[in-house]
Amino acid sequence: MISGRISALRSYLTEQGAHAIIIPANDPHQSEYPPEYWKIREWISGFTGSAGLVVVTHTDAGLWTDSRYFIAAEQELQGTGIRLHKVIDRSAPGYTEWISEQLEPGHNLLVIAELTDTKSMEKISTKLQEKDINVKAVEDPFKVLWKDRPALPDDPIYDHDIAFTGMSRSEKINLLREKMSQKKAGHLLITALDDIAWTLNLRSSDVECNPVFISFLLVSKDRSTLFVKESKLNDGIYKALEADNIDVHNYNTIQTALEKLPSKDSIMLDKGQISVDLFHSVAHMDIINAESPALLLKACKNETEIQCFEACMVRDGLALVHAFYWLEQNLGIQDISEYDFAMKIAECRAGQKHYRGESFPAIVGYASNGAIMHYRPQENTSKLIKRENILLVDSGGQYLDGTTDITRTIALAEPTKAQIKNYTLVLKGNIALAMARFPEGTSGCQLDTLARQPLWSHTLNFSHGTGHGIGFFNSVHEGPQSISSSPSSRASRPILEGMISSNEPGYYQEGAYGIRIENLITCVKSSTEGFLEFKTITLMPIDKRLIDKNLLGEEAVNWLNTYHKKVFESLSPHLDNEHKKWLADKCKEI
Repeated sequence: MISGRISALRSYLTEQGAHAIIIPANDPHQSEYPPEYWKIREWISGFTGSAGLVVVTHTDAGLWTDSRYFIAAEQELQGTGIRLHKVIDRSAPGYTEWISEQLEPGHNLLVIAELTDTKSMEKISTKLQEKDINVKAVEDPFKVLWKDRPALPDDPIYDHDIAFTGMSRSEKINLLREKMSQKKAGHLLITALDDIAWTLNLRSSDVECNPVFISFLLVSKDRSTLFVKESKLNDGIYKALEADNIDVHNYNTIQTALEKLPSKDSIMLDKGQISVDLFHSVAHMDIINAESPALLLKACKNETEIQCFEACMVRDGLALVHAFYWLEQNLGIQDISEYDFAMKIAECRAGQKHYRGESFPAIVGYASNGAIMHYRPQENTSKLIKRENILLVDSGGQYLDGTTDITRTIALAEPTKAQIKNYTLVLKGNIALAMARFPEGTSGCQLDTLARQPLWSHTLNFSHGTGHGIGFFNSVHEGPQSISSSPSSRASRPILEGMISSNEPGYYQEGAYGIRIENLITCVKSSTEGFLEFKTITLMPIDKRLIDKNLLGEEAVNWLNTYHKKVFESLSPHLDNEHKKWLADKCKEI
């Protein structure tokens, strides 16, 4: 099946007089998780990971992805003829070097105009000019090649109430206009779906696990324009947008509208977010290249959002208590697969107030599957969970009052000494970051070291980032911040007051088991002026059976006991006696 698709793509290359094509994983909005319609990279390769791109030439094909997906990619690419290229440094993925080696001077490389961001296009062109390779942007060929391509989603758009958001859309647009004025911009083009959802206090379900809707937003000095499929809006939202001086135009008219903007006007946009075809539409204007101001405004949660998040964490914790209690009571009595437990977690969350779905497909990795960082259990192929080894569970929920992301690793039998040591080191790193107090301006890259140091001291490490930003009933992976050892632009950004991030160090022994402990942390002001610290807001016990108290150390033990006391005090009033007794045992001091 994959080989036939690649063969058809190669025929297309021949028709175009081209020698290679780049197929990214994103959509025209540079989304991490695109709608089914734009999952072209997955369709052509069979690889389902959220990160990575494919390059196809007449004689070869390769997939470039990072360490989170090495194991999964090797499995999914088997028999496709596509070779895996492991990306160690995401800031230098290496595919352009490979292309320059594969192609000859004068050869043509194609990129898909609506899926390739302008910044990437410029980088690719500059690199390949050295070899005299031509880079051409073309219309999406998969409109023809993908015969049974899914339709674009048509889910309705609904309001996200100000009781949750803490700010009206008019207030948010005024903040954006202030930033535009500082840059002397007459227009601001917002292409990122999560930025648009946040700005307009609107949500939908166009992307799996992401409550966003396919659209573009043009903010001008006096009015704004939302480009969206108009049938997705009801009369009430139409009227509300009109009252806020927001016009609604069809999604497909964006290019024409941009082309009609006066050439004397200036437009603010992010070359790393805008597709090549849209950039061409504003080439006649004065272009101000800058990140969308919505990115940072969205990341620093307001007081209402933070309060909502903390209330949401109580209900999410209750759902997980019920799910893990169920697993403990039924394991060994009935067959429970990884998939079954993922569905049980979703079921327990679905019973909670304001729940709107998962924030990502749950990762339930038993034994060796726990070492596959982004493993997703399938109904017919997932492992049965047994009373042996350890289980890694990474899951999250979307609620009207927050987005959650939590990982717990639990022992299903008496753990080995190695498992206890490695788990304790991971926990020690988690606590070190949670307890951090740091001067304003400290970057995520600097803080990342705290979470790794306990593992490093035993010559161990993990290859993924330590933390990512979290949206507010929005994308579970949100910028601009990142807590990571990678020298990326995100990791170099300072961690600011109001940012909510994940704290998730891990350790993975391929073929045996995986360990990850993840809580969400809010950046708050410290008692010392000029300093910041973190407040852990996730509420769920950490498995004490896997802890070496002596290795953990007195300071971390005190933190853990205080944390467990908070978990019990927060959750127990909402539990029946049976679950309360279970929670009390899990939260006992060590």
